[in-house]
Amino acid sequence: MYLPPDANTLLSVTDHCLRTTNYVNVIVAGKQPDLQWLTMEQAVKHCTAGIGIWEFASNDAGSEPDVVMACAGDVPTLETLAAVDLLRRYFPDLKIRVVNVVDLMTLQSPSEHPHGIPDTDFDSLLTTDKPIIFAYHGYPWLIHRLAYRRRNHDNLHVRGYKEEGTTTTPFDMTVLNELDRFHLAGDVIDRVPRLRNIGAHVKQALRDKLIEHREYVVKHGDDLPEIKNWRWGYGQ
Repeated sequence: MYLPPDANTLLSVTDHCLRTTNYVNVIVAGKQPDLQWLTMEQAVKHCTAGIGIWEFASNDAGSEPDVVMACAGDVPTLETLAAVDLLRRYFPDLKIRVVNVVDLMTLQSPSEHPHGIPDTDFDSLLTTDKPIIFAYHGYPWLIHRLAYRRRNHDNLHVRGYKEEGTTTTPFDMTVLNELDRFHLAGDVIDRVPRLRNIGAHVKQALRDKLIEHREYVVKHGDDLPEIKNWRWGYGQ
C-alpha cells in the first residue's frame, strides 16, 4: 500500500507498478496540485525503502530526538511539515525527527508481511521510548493494528480520519478531523515532557489560530492566506 506525498513519489510508484508482474496495482491520483518535497532521485530511493527519515525537515542528526513526527499521505505530510515549522519557530531547541511512510506494510513485522522492516530498523527510525505523532489520511486504528507488536507502540499517537466533514475548505476538513498542523503541534507539547510546563502560551496561541481560522472560513468561504500560501522554509 503506497501513499505518495508528492508528485515525484507518485511517479516513482507508478513506474514501480508498471514494471511489476503478477500484481494487482491500483493507482489513485488527486486532482489538486501538490507541493514538491523530494527530487526524483530521492523519491525513487524513498519508495524503494517504503519508509525513511526526511533529513531536510529533521534537526536531530547526531542526537536523540525529543519527538518523532511520522506521516503517510499527501495532506497529512503537508500538515506534519507545517506543524514542524511551527514547533521549530516556537521551540528552536526542540529535536524533531520527521519520518515519512509510503508503504504502510513496512510498519508490520517481517513475519507478518514481506515488506515489513526488522524490529531493529523500526526502533532505529521511530525510537524505543520517544513520543510518536503519526498523521495518517485513513482511520487511525489501522496504524495501531499494523504496529501493535512494535516495542514503542505505547508511545504511538495517531491522528487520522474521524468521519467528520461537509462542504467546506480543504484545510477546514483537516481541522474537523483534528489532523491539522495546530492539533499536531499541540500533541507534541502534550507529549514531550519538558514542554508540558513551558508550552501553555504556545498552546493558547494554537487554539487562537483555530478560532481565527473558523471565523475566516465562515466569513470568506476560503482558507486563511497564510494557510493556502504556506511553503516549507524554516530558517529562511
